[in-house]
Amino acid sequence: MGTFTPSNRQYEQHLREAFARQTIMTTIGARLAGVAPGNVEIELDFREDLTQHHGYLHAGVVTTILDSACGFAAFTLMPPESGVLTVEYKVNFVAPARGAKFLASGRVVRPGRTLTVCNGEVSAIDGEETRLVALMQATMFRLQGP
Repeated sequence: MGTFTPSNRQYEQHLREAFARQTIMTTIGARLAGVAPGNVEIELDFREDLTQHHGYLHAGVVTTILDSACGFAAFTLMPPESGVLTVEYKVNFVAPARGAKFLASGRVVRPGRTLTVCNGEVSAIDGEETRLVALMQATMFRLQGP
């Protein structure tokens, strides 16, 4: 992964506004933890109402924060008046999502004019212990216009 220069000088403000409009993030209690060109982190505290039948954070919730972290990482490098949509992703779940807090990190691997390829991961955090939960490879599409 390289160092990227955003084409939108107000990328962080636009990203924060777009994140605030994603009501799913509010519904599950996710919040932005870090924003930089080509990188976005999203935090989520464990909640029992977001678990599956074994008591782990549901894979759909893990995927939701990871997809958004990757999509917003791509968004940081897009020109003004752009939007972002997921074209595809693949997720590998490598451990049960068990922890007090979860951190989704999305990173741009290769930005493009129309398609951007990203990698991401979710880690479970429990006190001093951090454990990798999921890995994602995603392709994001740049929408033109508001």
